[in-house]
Amino acid sequence: MVATLTKTELTLPETEQVEKKIASLKLTGARIPLKLGHSLDKFEKTDATPLIGTEFARGIQVSDWLKAPNADELIRDLAVLVSQRGVVFFREQNITIDEQKKLGTKLGELTGKPASSKLHVHPITEQTSELGDEISVISSERNGRYFSPRADRTQLSAAAWHSDISFEPVPSDYAILKVHTLPSFNGQDTGGDTLWASGYEVYDRLSPSFAKYLETLEAVHEARFFREIAAALGNKLRDGERGSPANVGDHLEAVHPIIRTNPVTGWKSVFVNPNFTRRIVGVTKDESEAILKYLFNLIQLNHDLQVRFKWTKNSIAIWDNRSNYHTATFDYGKEKRVGDRVVSLGERPYFDPASKSRREALGL
Repeated sequence: MVATLTKTELTLPETEQVEKKIASLKLTGARIPLKLGHSLDKFEKTDATPLIGTEFARGIQVSDWLKAPNADELIRDLAVLVSQRGVVFFREQNITIDEQKKLGTKLGELTGKPASSKLHVHPITEQTSELGDEISVISSERNGRYFSPRADRTQLSAAAWHSDISFEPVPSDYAILKVHTLPSFNGQDTGGDTLWASGYEVYDRLSPSFAKYLETLEAVHEARFFREIAAALGNKLRDGERGSPANVGDHLEAVHPIIRTNPVTGWKSVFVNPNFTRRIVGVTKDESEAILKYLFNLIQLNHDLQVRFKWTKNSIAIWDNRSNYHTATFDYGKEKRVGDRVVSLGERPYFDPASKSRREALGL
C-alpha cells in the first residue's frame, strides 16, 4: 500500500484550528450564475484576444459610473464582464484611492459575495501606510529591497504566475490596479507589462477523465515567505484579521479545491498557481509534483490563453482572481514603476459538480 499524506499531515496545526473556527461561518456567498445586462452596451470596447481581456475606449471614466443614477447596474455588469472576460482595462483614469476602494467593494457586493468579506489587508502592508491598510503599493523600488539578486533565485520569469492571496482561506474575488508611474527607455514609457492567463481555458484543455479526477482533489497553498519579506522591510507581519474573520494568523496557509467554480459565471476553472500552491492532498509527493508541473505548464506555456497589457500612465486593470492568473514583467532597470492595488475578498473556494466549463456554457 502506497502511503499518502492527509490534509492534517500536510498543513500546520494553525491551519486546522482556523478551519474549525470558520466551519460555522457563511463564507460561500451566492451560487447562482449571473447574466450580463445591457448597461455597458453603449460604451465602446474591444476584446484584446478571443479568450481573455477587454479594453474600454479612451475617454471613458469608470469613476463616472460610481456617481451615475444607475451606478449599481453599471458596476454589477462590469463585475460580470470582468468575470467572463478575465480582465478588463481602462486608460487615462482619474479614479481616486477612495473611489478605487469603493469600486473594489461594490464589485463583490453586487455579485453576491459573503457579507463578512471586505477589502484585503496584505500581510506585509505597513501599519503606518499613507494610503491605509486596504491599499497595496506595488513599487519596483520597494520590491528591490527584498528581491535582491541571489545565486539560487530562478531566472525563469514564468515562475511568478499567481492568483492574488490564494494562501488565505478566503482569497480574492476582484482586484484593481492603477499604475501611475512607469519606467522609461530611450525617452519612452515602456517596460513592466502585465500578463494574465485564463483558468477557464486551462480547465478546458484537460481531458474529460483527467478533469473529473482533479475535481475530487484539494491542494495546499502557502506563502510563509512573506514573513521574511516583512522582516526585511522592518515591518511586523499583519497577523490580525485581514479583511475576513477566516484570514488570521501568521501561518499563511489554506487548502482549496483544485477545480473551482466561479459563482458569477458558473464556470469551472483550475485553481492552482506556481507562486503559492505547494502540494496536492491525498497523492504521493511524486504524483503531486507531476500533476502540478503539468497544470503549471498549461498556464505558462500556452500564449494563446494569455493577454499582455502595456501600461500607460494612469491605466487601470480589473481582474477576477478566482479564474485567472497574472504575472508582472521585470524587463527594466532601476527606473520606478509604481501602482496602487485594491484586492477585494470573495467567497471561500468551492467546487459545484453541476457547474460547466466555459466552452460548454458558451456552446463552443
